[in-house]
Amino acid sequence: WETSEWESAWDSGDNKEEEAVEEETTGQSGPWLQDCVVAMSPCSDLLVVAREQKAVFLSAKWRSNDSGREEMTLAVSWTGTLSTDEGECVSSSVCIPLASQKRSSTGRPDWTCVVVGFTSGYVRFYTENGVLLLAQLLHEDPVLRLKCRTYEIPRHPGVTEQHEELSILYPAALVTIDGFSLFQSLRACRNQVARAAAAGSDVIQPPPLAYKKWGLQDMDTIVDHSSVGIMTLCVFDQMKNASILGGFNASVKGSPPAMSQYVTVGGGPYTGFYYAVEGSSQPLLSHVALAVASKLTSALFNAASGWLGWNKNKNEEEAVQKQKPKVEPATPLGIRFGLPDSRRHGESICLSPCNTLAGVTDDFGRVSLLDLARGISIRMWKGYRDAQLGWLQVPEERGDREFSPSASLPRRHALFLVIYAPRRGILEVWAMQQGPRVGAFTVGKHCRLLYAGYRLMGVNSVTSQGWQLHTQQVCLLDPITGALRTVNIPFHLALSDKKSERAKDMHLLKRLTTILRSREVEPDILESEAKSVLLDIKHPAIKKQALESLLSNKNAPVSCLTKVTGALYDVLKQQDPEEVDTALLQLCSSQLKMLQLYSDIQQLHSALLSPTQQDSFEGIEEELSRVGPTLQRYAQLTSRPSVSFAQDSPYSPLPAQAFLSQMECTEDGELRVIRGSETEWNRLGNFMFWGCLCGNSPLHKVCDTLQEAGISPQQLLSLLLSVWLQREKEMLQKPGETVRNLHTLLIALSNMKGAVEESWDTQSISPWWQQVRHTCIQSHNSAAALLAAFVAHRAAKASITSRADSKLQSEWEAVSLELEQWVVFVRQLEDVLVLQTLLLVPPPQGSGGGAAAQCSIKTLMEGGTGGIADSVSKWVFRHNLSPERLKEILQKREDKETGQQVRTQRYELLVAVCQRFPHSLSPDLLFAHCCWEYVVQWNKDPEVRYLSWAVEHLKLVSSPHIQLGISTMMWSTFIVKRLSAAAFLMEKVGKSPKDRLCRRDVGMGDKAATYFLGCCVQLLQILMEADSAVEEVPAPELSVEEAWFGAEGPASIAELALEQRGVHYPLVQHHCLLASLLHSAMTFSLKVKPLSLFDSKGKNAFFRDLTTIQLMPSGDMDPGLISLRQEFLLRVLTAWVQAIDDSSGTSPPPLPSSGPKADWWPSMCLELGSLLQVNPDILRRHLVCELYNQGLDPRAEEVMLEVEDKDVLGSQLLVLTGQRLSYSLLHSQSQTQAAMELLARLPPTLCTWLKAMDPGELRCPLVPLPQTSRLVGRLIEILPENHAQYSLALHLLEAVEALTTED
Repeated sequence: WETSEWESAWDSGDNKEEEAVEEETTGQSGPWLQDCVVAMSPCSDLLVVAREQKAVFLSAKWRSNDSGREEMTLAVSWTGTLSTDEGECVSSSVCIPLASQKRSSTGRPDWTCVVVGFTSGYVRFYTENGVLLLAQLLHEDPVLRLKCRTYEIPRHPGVTEQHEELSILYPAALVTIDGFSLFQSLRACRNQVARAAAAGSDVIQPPPLAYKKWGLQDMDTIVDHSSVGIMTLCVFDQMKNASILGGFNASVKGSPPAMSQYVTVGGGPYTGFYYAVEGSSQPLLSHVALAVASKLTSALFNAASGWLGWNKNKNEEEAVQKQKPKVEPATPLGIRFGLPDSRRHGESICLSPCNTLAGVTDDFGRVSLLDLARGISIRMWKGYRDAQLGWLQVPEERGDREFSPSASLPRRHALFLVIYAPRRGILEVWAMQQGPRVGAFTVGKHCRLLYAGYRLMGVNSVTSQGWQLHTQQVCLLDPITGALRTVNIPFHLALSDKKSERAKDMHLLKRLTTILRSREVEPDILESEAKSVLLDIKHPAIKKQALESLLSNKNAPVSCLTKVTGALYDVLKQQDPEEVDTALLQLCSSQLKMLQLYSDIQQLHSALLSPTQQDSFEGIEEELSRVGPTLQRYAQLTSRPSVSFAQDSPYSPLPAQAFLSQMECTEDGELRVIRGSETEWNRLGNFMFWGCLCGNSPLHKVCDTLQEAGISPQQLLSLLLSVWLQREKEMLQKPGETVRNLHTLLIALSNMKGAVEESWDTQSISPWWQQVRHTCIQSHNSAAALLAAFVAHRAAKASITSRADSKLQSEWEAVSLELEQWVVFVRQLEDVLVLQTLLLVPPPQGSGGGAAAQCSIKTLMEGGTGGIADSVSKWVFRHNLSPERLKEILQKREDKETGQQVRTQRYELLVAVCQRFPHSLSPDLLFAHCCWEYVVQWNKDPEVRYLSWAVEHLKLVSSPHIQLGISTMMWSTFIVKRLSAAAFLMEKVGKSPKDRLCRRDVGMGDKAATYFLGCCVQLLQILMEADSAVEEVPAPELSVEEAWFGAEGPASIAELALEQRGVHYPLVQHHCLLASLLHSAMTFSLKVKPLSLFDSKGKNAFFRDLTTIQLMPSGDMDPGLISLRQEFLLRVLTAWVQAIDDSSGTSPPPLPSSGPKADWWPSMCLELGSLLQVNPDILRRHLVCELYNQGLDPRAEEVMLEVEDKDVLGSQLLVLTGQRLSYSLLHSQSQTQAAMELLARLPPTLCTWLKAMDPGELRCPLVPLPQTSRLVGRLIEILPENHAQYSLALHLLEAVEALTTED
């Protein structure tokens, strides 16, 4: 393949990182890098460049480039001299990133350790900042190569997990250091250095590393090595080796031993294979610490003498440092076999990531590929002098997975060998093992290929789970430009040709998607790119996918879509018909057809119109004028501003992509609209017809265009109606013109082929006109629906008439079922419009209730017989209309002078609605629904006083049957539960409960509870009255308007009320009694246990279903109970008297109708008394005394007339008079002389009697004298002459008269 094609088609070198290597260059900028030791961290965040004794560390930094984009650069972070001994130079280096031990780590390295090998044999370990952590002399020869192996996650079961290790090659020895112990030692050293730096003390020399050392034998020269790792032979190979090495009689072990495999390259032989059986080597030097502790002088001890200077003084320490430490001898390891080639010398070896292959370069300019398991060379490339190698392992992309036959298996990985030939300045990529060259790039001749071949150290199978190991596999460093490039290879390049073609198609598809995603692309570029990609893709399924993604892209203009699809269609047409994918061809032709239709409609809407002649239109004018005022009012109410989101608006222009997504092509080439969401449907209708409805577009041309495209008239009708109903507000601004256009459009659609069936008999119902009705029935936009019905009715009439004429029938036969349906339908829509207009009237500021209800024929039909009354009752609630006011309106007694215009308009609308629905909104039904609405709202929020209005509405219902039913339903549904809670609570606390307890048990505050109990009493009284009146009146007949027959849905409240069973009158009275007691106790805050005022039968009867017959208390009550009841009622009367006391003026003011001062309390107490078997006369006498006691003489005189036992009352009042006189004569502050003289004149008996009186009992002792003299006058009238105290009364009279004359 041509390299140029590859460079364009496969994006290799994004300049990911740049670096500024500040080296002392000696004038020439060329091959200085060739003489340096370069090492790169696999995480690309640290680069080490070293030459002789000096080194530079470069670290990754983010910085902004000239254009302001952030990019990664490698900047110098440390420079310095690494060697400490004279004459030693850096000979090899690796950068090992160490994994973080933190639990939260995701795979970034904690820090990077730089390992440097020297010509002296020392290996030293540094931090990224050049701080020496550890140095060790492992062998007294120059270090040739350092290599590292780290943990790899096994791709599939059966792969032996490899241990981490660092291997160091000397000319005749190989040292391996176990990765785990190295990792721990380096971490410990780093911590130690940090602590010493913080404390300012000397660094303690660390113990040496544990290692194994092999003396590699039987090979003349070794220049590079690879530690392949632990391998286990299969049984056959084991037997073969045993027989070769041990001869005929060799014995074979049961289990094959595990061996470490080492491969070396050099000369004689050219490649050597070594196997070290695990467990046969000398011990790891990890027991050194024990030796130190016991000061043993063993060989081990001598070997470690380099760092045994801990506790000696400084002179000794220096002496020890100067002499070189002893070096451990190597364990000899013989070569197993090699590849003998006497003239060929190996130069480097590079192990593949999967540990099965290795690339070897030699001095003949060849690159050989070794199979390490079989120990043979399997491939050779010529002409690569001084080649540098690297490996790339590429996982399969998720997208490619879908096309692969092995989709259920684990992800596949492809292996590529990267060869950099510096002499030719070319970088090549080859697929393994026998694959083709898949890429070639022209690069500089002085670059360095950096391939680490390992990842992070310190990772294991547990810690690596969920990690993303951010490591680059192959990098190319160009010293001339300072650029560091990474090599990335798409997986599909590893596939065979046929699969590769498909993969290339996927690559092209990806490219197209990328272009479509970018927003800034010019339309021409987009068009040319899309066209080339679509034509280049070979596979039909992918081609189809590409075309679909282009057509669904929002940024592509229509012209571009048309041209690209057209070009593809032409190409497909020219091909052999048998080779072309039919589905793809059909897709192209159908999409072209739709795009053409879209463009045509767009052009028609933007064309300028010449005025056209109008068709005749008389019929609708009069209908419009009839509903005109209502329409105007409706338009005013609907035009109030509301919030909506621009992107949801059906009025925004429709992009071609949305148009295409809503269309599909049928088998026979007709177009069909796909019914999507409501908004999408409205937008499509808007695109097609709004211009026509406004009169801005040629109606007939648009209809012809749509008909030619083959869209069914039924779908067009649906779209037309949807936009008509949706854009009601704009349409109502000039109804005349839009209605005329709708009429023209409707006639045009009706005349299309397939709209109204040819075989339609005018006596049956036409599906075409039924569709119009069906759409309008569901619409909440009543005005638009009504106007559409007017238009369709007229069009249907014309159609029927023309059919009748064509059949030469006489005129009167043209009456049909269809027209009957229209008459009913128009009547229903007019009703709905008036009702909707009323419901849209906004409530006065600050009143409750949510948004206006939406109604349509469908909702009213489904709402059942009470649906209309229900929606009006909700309106009444929202408008806070009082029951009395509603009653006035229903009686049409509209008070024109008072009330503003708005209010009268509001009430006129209500009257109009009631006139249109005489049965559904009869007063009884409306009051019943209002009552129910208020009680429901009260139940939601018991603190608000809706319950009393519910009771008021209930009182206004004239039919006792409905009254009885609703009261029973209210009682059982909402009231009884709370009433029982209140009764039990009061019984528990023994007094009227506080606010907190009321809220906890009854669900409302104490004030609300008091008012609720008052409403309970009223409700139970209504229930008793209705129960008494039911027998005298027949049950009402509930009917519905003619147009609204056939409503389905829940029964109305009135119907439910009529179905209720009758109640047991004594049980209702029994509950009424309890409610009154509770109400009194709450109103006057009295102490009482209400249920204790009843015997066991009475208690058991409470809170039972009112329709059941319960065992009620009868006969004489227990006197103890009666006295309790009497005491309670007396306390109520006392409390009432105290409440009404008003000492401001002489004439008592009128009392309110509710609350503690209401005038009906005494009569209620007397009523309760008679029901509770308490003597009413006792109550009356108590009331008279209390009133006099309070100084309310006029009220007392009224009550006195009803008292029967006047004698007892006389005695009680005599005491009261005595107390008053005693106060004014003896206890008053202003004791006048006249008063003293009068006392002296009084009879001694009277004097003594007065002195014995205690005026403190009087609540109002200062009463005007005339009132007291009236009281004495009354006393004389009441007391019979033979009464024991009659004479005392006469004396009193004289005394009072004397006092009066004195004044």
